[in-house]
Amino acid sequence: QVQLVESGGGLVQPGGSLRLSCAASGTILSINAVGWYRQAPGKQRDLVASVTSGGSPNYADSVKGRFTISRDNAKNTVYLQMNSLKPEDTAVYYCYVDQIYGLKLQTLRYWGQGTQVTVSS
Repeated sequence: QVQLVESGGGLVQPGGSLRLSCAASGTILSINAVGWYRQAPGKQRDLVASVTSGGSPNYADSVKGRFTISRDNAKNTVYLQMNSLKPEDTAVYYCYVDQIYGLKLQTLRYWGQGTQVTVSS
């Protein structure tokens, strides 16, 4: 089992910055990928950024050049640095980790509880 706790959300003006954190605890083994999704009211949950072990980060086109995903393995924490925020970035942000298990290398995804980001003047 992996538990994820997010923090860092809040209200920010357009053009501002926030850094989201996602702290993992529990049986943190065989983690293949980590990332962030977001969900605005009335919309589906969309991928924002992700990174696999040993791979390059992947970003949604809408956040490229503004958001940066990073991980601190020593702290078991994933970050999402968000700069030049826009009102359309307003959403609940969820972190996830993909854990590999079993002889067939299946994937189990764990989710955080979500943190609200509101971009408004």
